[in-house]
Amino acid sequence: MDIQPKIIAGPCVIESDELLDTVAKTLVVINAKFGIDIIFKASFDKANRTSINSFRGPGIDKGLQMLSDIKSRYGLKILTDIHESWQASPVGQVVDVIQIPAFLCRQTDLLVSASKTGCTVNIKKAQFLSGIDMKYPVEKARESGAKEVWLTERGNIYGYNNLVVDFRNIPDMLQITDTVIMDCTHSVQRPGGAGGKTGGDRCYVPMMALAAKAFGANGWFFEVHPDPDKGLSDAANMLELDKLESLVEQLIR
Repeated sequence: MDIQPKIIAGPCVIESDELLDTVAKTLVVINAKFGIDIIFKASFDKANRTSINSFRGPGIDKGLQMLSDIKSRYGLKILTDIHESWQASPVGQVVDVIQIPAFLCRQTDLLVSASKTGCTVNIKKAQFLSGIDMKYPVEKARESGAKEVWLTERGNIYGYNNLVVDFRNIPDMLQITDTVIMDCTHSVQRPGGAGGKTGGDRCYVPMMALAAKAFGANGWFFEVHPDPDKGLSDAANMLELDKLESLVEQLIR
């Protein structure tokens, strides 16, 4: 099956209206230039931060309103993640794609509630699972009514405070579902390796994207920020916003 490439991009967490507008304007320009349909991503709550003192976001009520405003103003499709089953219903009324975080991809009630919304469900592969293992979360979603299920590769735990990407997971997951996305920014993380927060190596993001393309990925996920080092979450991993256009061009060429 010929699958149109998926590009998901946006800041890790909702920081401000100004940040969302800045990123959205760039995505609209890229959409127009390449005739694609980039999906805007941002989290209303980062419930799995390393430290209790870390910034989490504006919360579900304000966050969903901010995402809805972006959708209305710029005509962009929206993706956000949920961490609890009750969040699926209100989130499903705003977004186009509900994302299941990697740590939670085996949570049956979470998968079921997301699948019942009618939204596309993007399930991130856990850091402790193989690509083949993801057939079970997909089965849960499909049997619960999900019309479209995507899978996302984001690396595997490699000792302490490190991840490694086994790109064989991509063709393995393509046997399970038609859309397999490479999370190019979370895969360069150093989990919990920066003194109470997650570190990372953003310089490897383009390489992750191009390697995933070689292994058959038909979607790419980028957390982007105009000034990543000042980002309030995943600062070390986010790609500079002004580098996104050239990388997208390489991927869809």
